[in-house]
Amino acid sequence: MIRTAMILALLATPALAPHTAQAAPQTARFSNFVYEGSDPSDVVKAGPGQYRNPIVQGFYPDPSVTRAGKDFYLVNSTFAWFPGLPIFHSTDLVHWEQIGNAIDRPGMLDFKRLGLSRAVFAPAIQEHQGTFYILNTCVDCGGNYLITAKDPKGPWSDPVWLPDVGGIDSSIFFDDDGRAWILNNDEPPGPAEYPGHRAIWIREYDPKTQKTIGPAKVLLDKGVNPAAKPIWPEGPHILKKDGWYYLTAAEGGTAEGHSQVVLRSKSVTGPYIPYTDNPILTQRDLPRDRPLPITSAGHADIVDTPDGQWWATFLAVRPYGDDRYNTGRETFLLPVAWKDGWPVILENGKTIPYVADAPKLPALKTAPTSGPFKAAETFTGPELPKNWMTMRIPTSRWWSVKDGALSLEARKDRLGGHEQPSIWARRQQHMNASVSTTVRFDPRVDGDKAGLVAVQSDDFYWFVGLARAGGQIVVRVEKRTGKGDPVDGVVVAQAPVVLKPGQGLDLKIAVRGGAMDFVYAAAPGQWKTLKAGADATTLSTKVAGGFVGTMLGVYAHGAEQ
Repeated sequence: MIRTAMILALLATPALAPHTAQAAPQTARFSNFVYEGSDPSDVVKAGPGQYRNPIVQGFYPDPSVTRAGKDFYLVNSTFAWFPGLPIFHSTDLVHWEQIGNAIDRPGMLDFKRLGLSRAVFAPAIQEHQGTFYILNTCVDCGGNYLITAKDPKGPWSDPVWLPDVGGIDSSIFFDDDGRAWILNNDEPPGPAEYPGHRAIWIREYDPKTQKTIGPAKVLLDKGVNPAAKPIWPEGPHILKKDGWYYLTAAEGGTAEGHSQVVLRSKSVTGPYIPYTDNPILTQRDLPRDRPLPITSAGHADIVDTPDGQWWATFLAVRPYGDDRYNTGRETFLLPVAWKDGWPVILENGKTIPYVADAPKLPALKTAPTSGPFKAAETFTGPELPKNWMTMRIPTSRWWSVKDGALSLEARKDRLGGHEQPSIWARRQQHMNASVSTTVRFDPRVDGDKAGLVAVQSDDFYWFVGLARAGGQIVVRVEKRTGKGDPVDGVVVAQAPVVLKPGQGLDLKIAVRGGAMDFVYAAAPGQWKTLKAGADATTLSTKVAGGFVGTMLGVYAHGAEQ
């Protein structure tokens, strides 16, 4: 559930109290919300003692993992969606349950009107002596910061800002001698020699004063092979094993050229020598026409198990064609083999398996995060499920969850307007997915609307729902496929609809790779297609850009308030 703390924070001051306008706000009421999905790769079956990749499907990028005793904890990026930085718990690295969100209070950060691929970039989680640390970058909203918690479920502390730590992708390493070190990606020590030329830096950190100590030092400039002009060394982590310090980092940018590399040193501050057979993970040199491709692998984090095994979480994507994917960057898992003192996640030339042998560890009983599944939301309240998010950070409580319905005030903030619209959504986690709901809404003036949305960004979205046009109530499909389209979208299809007072309209969006269908029903089971075969590639990262995945949810807008 989305934390009660967020609700209390929103209601704590008069400025954030529920609306007290003279006229009651228009409200859209949503019930019977069902998500269902499957993938072409489901034909690859997992047998006893095996697991499926990805382990957490959908827009769950930049995974970072830590172990505390027999328990593992995972965190992912969420950018300008809120609540942010989901925290997962597992006992076997395969079955994950979301237990909270690290950024769950409006006062923690301010996303302003940032694009949906700005704000909170790659987090790094680390447990040390009973305290959990997350280092993160709020891009264009404050820079690098650190938050802590005694319980990973939360509450997490307010951010401790790290003004001396620039760039992105900060992480923390605790050495055996009690000293702590912060790593980050930043500008190189001299002028950049080419686009993407970056460096990995390290500086000491004092957990007691919560401040950095002394000067920073470069650990890696350009990459492991500077002559090749490598780009975007990022996501750095240090682990220590058998007296060696291992520096791992991503290289190549988070697209098809993505990879993971490793270096090692006898000193935490270097010098670090690269592994001769780098990269230790990539899919960039494989044939593009291979069946069921997994691409763009990198941004790994390595963790050991209680029985002495080593595993890596990392991001990768599953395109449905020509590097197009709507599900975003997802969380994968592979074992780590130590070869001559070096950690290797996957030998060069090998494909990431959809099915592999699982760690021999006890599993949690959790809702599925991988493979085909169906999820029905009952909206019993008073809170939404933890995996639901809204665009940017709300400054008033314009929603309620009770009696089997999610109710949204139809406010003036618009989807597409870089505002904080009345939207709650969950991730598209499969190539083939559907989402359906029943909406009850009485559009009063032209421009009022409420229904289902598929959102990649402010500039790329699809909508199907009730609206008023020319004084008539209609069911309508709208799209925005770039900044050249109006903020409120372009009407693609519409039909008049007659509803009795209080009667609901059933809506459904069905996605099949790069195509979408929009259907509706005024009576149970009597579905009518409003638009078939719509171009869903406009929601792909290749077309829309950015770092997020498609979100499917509910939205309401009031032209007048």
